[in-house]
Amino acid sequence: MIFNNCPTLPIELTQVTLKGTDMNHKNHRWIVLFAGCLINLCIGSLYSWSVFSAPLASQLALPVSSLAIVFTIATSVGPITMISGGFVNDKLGPKWVLLAGGLFFGAGMIATGFISSLNMLIMTYGLVCGLSIGLMYGTTVANSVKYFPDKKGLAGGITTASYGGSSVLVSPIAARLIESYGVSQSFMILGIIMCIIICASTFCIVIFSKNISLSNDSSATVSSSTQTAKDWKGMLSDTRFYVMFLILLCGAFCGLMLISQASNVAQFMFGVSAATASLIVSTVAFMNTSGRIISGYLSDKLGIITTLRGVFILAAIGTVCVYLSTGIMPLFVIGICCIGFAFGSILAIYPGFTAAQFGSKNNSVNYGIMFTGFAAAAYFGPTIIASIFTAQGVYAYAFLVAAGFATTGFLFTFVFKILADKALRKGDH
Repeated sequence: MIFNNCPTLPIELTQVTLKGTDMNHKNHRWIVLFAGCLINLCIGSLYSWSVFSAPLASQLALPVSSLAIVFTIATSVGPITMISGGFVNDKLGPKWVLLAGGLFFGAGMIATGFISSLNMLIMTYGLVCGLSIGLMYGTTVANSVKYFPDKKGLAGGITTASYGGSSVLVSPIAARLIESYGVSQSFMILGIIMCIIICASTFCIVIFSKNISLSNDSSATVSSSTQTAKDWKGMLSDTRFYVMFLILLCGAFCGLMLISQASNVAQFMFGVSAATASLIVSTVAFMNTSGRIISGYLSDKLGIITTLRGVFILAAIGTVCVYLSTGIMPLFVIGICCIGFAFGSILAIYPGFTAAQFGSKNNSVNYGIMFTGFAAAAYFGPTIIASIFTAQGVYAYAFLVAAGFATTGFLFTFVFKILADKALRKGDH
């Protein structure tokens, strides 16, 4: 696989002779990808939190704003289990990691149906569900990328798209359940159903082996690539990691800042109804999902760095459009579409980007560590837009800050290119 202007690790080509009893792994890898997407559709229900928050707040007799800490915790603790689960995944394979994650996630959802205080909600949904989501998300993405050495970007894009687009499917289902059964029973019902789907899907997922054939012809002899991979210690000793971390932080910052306040921003800037604001949120989710698939595919064709630069240009255009859109709804919609697309693109590109630079062998752990850049953005993005609104009484200035982050991310891609070329010349891979 060629990443064009993004230098990759040296590749040693070996020949793999297929046996007559071998499974047709080129077809089976699509089953693995589909199973991973099913799992991510379930755990991506985290993005449907806004559907649950108001009924939960009413049940606990608390303001909705006081429940924001639950979502923050659930999104922030993921890298902990992405890293620890990555070690288990690399040693024992993904099946057992995903099975354990599915059981814990189901238990967390069911237990949330019994909560009677904010602290219990933080424990069941924020911690148990949040940690199990990190365990499964990192595993499904890393395993899918390993199975598609020729389509890393596309595989990462499709797998992350199923996670990002989950809210489009889960939100209306959850809303209907809450209307019919109440929020507590809805958590129990969804917990049971999702646990069954996740656990059943794990039986379609097997560990990737470098001896697996990716050919449709079971009698053929095909090329397989192995890489001299870096473990997490080698990755952390490489300057490229820190530049990649900052690029991820800058890219995720813009999207998370918007996603955390999209409904409020639309209502404040244009006085639209809650129903119209929810449509705007759905538009951002659709662009987020589209960006993951399209940019994942483009990164395979155009190269990772070229695609990343285009993504940051789009993010900068989007943030400036939102800043200038006061009183101009079409310009606002264009802006949030650009930001949503760019945000999804970053998340689609990074699993393959990390594997391309440090090898696929340890990518479960390495990508988990890299993903802490997303966790940092998950804290700073929503915090900064809330602080600016509190201080200035308007949201617009926050998008100037976001434009600065997008520009910084764009410039960092040039720094990375210099470092990558230097490492390639020195043979320091």
